[in-house]
Amino acid sequence: MSVLIKPIITEKITKDGEIFGRFGFVVDRKANKIEIKKAVEAAYGVTVVSVNTMNYGAERSVKYTKSGMINAKTNAYKKAIVELKEGESIDFYSNI
Repeated sequence: MSVLIKPIITEKITKDGEIFGRFGFVVDRKANKIEIKKAVEAAYGVTVVSVNTMNYGAERSVKYTKSGMINAKTNAYKKAIVELKEGESIDFYSNI
């Protein structure tokens, strides 16, 4: 089971990473804060100070088209904001 699914790379998270040392990840929905902390430290070789998590539920919508109603749903996911020790950073763009 992989705890970290993918990093979140948005303007807001990137700015928080540069200023405050916070980085965002989409994580497994069953993972707790301790597992997330260990996974980030093992994957990137950094020291994690704190972990904040939030659960996003599935969003449902109904679209009315010529052929009838279409029901749509997005996936539910869990997001973790990880704060690193001062002076440390994660470079997501090094593999590009």
